[in-house]
Amino acid sequence: MDVGERIEAIFAGVGVTASLHAVDLDAVDVDAVHPAAVGRQVGVRADEQVVIASIFKILLVLEFARQVDAGQLDPTERVLVTAADRLGGWGLAGCVDDAEVSLRDLAYFAMSVSDNTAADLLLRRVGPDLLPMLAAELGLTRTRVLGGPRELVEMMLADVGARTEAEFARIFPTLPAERVQAMRVFDPAHTTSSTAREITRLLTLIWRDEAGPAAACAMVRTWMARQLFWTRLAAGFPPGVRVSGKTGTLPGLHLEAGVAEYPDGGRYAIAVFARADELTPRRIDVDLAMGEAARTAVETLRGE
Repeated sequence: MDVGERIEAIFAGVGVTASLHAVDLDAVDVDAVHPAAVGRQVGVRADEQVVIASIFKILLVLEFARQVDAGQLDPTERVLVTAADRLGGWGLAGCVDDAEVSLRDLAYFAMSVSDNTAADLLLRRVGPDLLPMLAAELGLTRTRVLGGPRELVEMMLADVGARTEAEFARIFPTLPAERVQAMRVFDPAHTTSSTAREITRLLTLIWRDEAGPAAACAMVRTWMARQLFWTRLAAGFPPGVRVSGKTGTLPGLHLEAGVAEYPDGGRYAIAVFARADELTPRRIDVDLAMGEAARTAVETLRGE
């Protein structure tokens, strides 16, 4: 089997369909017009438009870092996070009391634990209209940013007829699969979306200091290296390989984009977006398959 068939077999083994793209980021030609001319790469449905959920936070913190570098924002500026600001998920959503956090710590929380509250507040500060402009500037012509975490939550509530997150949590498990699949958050035409190929382009530009000033790119790399979730891409690589990443998760969607850096200096940008018919939120078998597929792609690029 060729590498594409091997990757397809890995995903078939856990009952998911997926798109994947991996590139040697130091050998790739980001200015190539035709995908085949890019350079050393592995792709499986790499140009399929897919929902990216929290993967968009890479663009968000990049825009924040660029504004900090330009002197437009003070990273130590304090933000008061109240009950009205909290969204579901990790991090600040679990706080009982009001919390005061700096802008740069909002960026850290948004990347390290995919904190939706932090991301929503940071998006308000940097300006939501700027993210589509940033994507266009970086040549991400198929990356669409439609709102942020709050808009995503509001869309999910509206689609199931819920008024609150607690009501959503009660209604959602009772819905038939076809009703869930019809929700707008699962349709790339109605929510933030991109392709695996475009996300590896974004990572390549960040790791090569070509997505903005070098200091801004370095900030993003630092935050991505501090992500706490390791069961997807990172789980597929041996000790000694540094994996920086950003996950995205919705019911049935298991997503991650990241960079694997080898001790010999090899650097590889990877995006893996898997979709399962089963809506169980925790599928460790899917997560581990993502890591195995990522490693398989990178080993092919390395000639191993």
